[in-house]
Amino acid sequence: MKTTLTCLTALILFTATLATAQEQPPPTIKTLPASVIKTVPASGDAAVDAATTTQIKVTFSKPMKDGSWSWSQISDETFPPIVGKPKYLEDKQTCVVDVKLQPQKTYVLWLNSQKFGNFKDTDGKSSVPYLLVFQTK
Repeated sequence: MKTTLTCLTALILFTATLATAQEQPPPTIKTLPASVIKTVPASGDAAVDAATTTQIKVTFSKPMKDGSWSWSQISDETFPPIVGKPKYLEDKQTCVVDVKLQPQKTYVLWLNSQKFGNFKDTDGKSSVPYLLVFQTK
């Protein structure tokens, strides 16, 4: 009897979960969080020219909220020195920050993180965290 009751309870919970899942509309670009689709320098680039690279550009999958960003560091040593304030370009999807890079260095930064989520789309949803890593030659 106890096994039958347990099986019946599991069946009811499964049916309720399935019904709830079927009632939700399919995901769309509008309903899903923004994600990074391009960075300059590219993540993983091991030959960035420190003398000529004066900006980091991050392009998101949809328009973003201006004045809201999270350039997060994992350490002072690996975070690029930022000059001035970040800004979005006219497309509202590309955020640019001026930097002063040094040669022979590895840079690591989070664009949003578990702790900080201020890169937000125009609906106020935080973008998916992205780890940007590159090296200068």
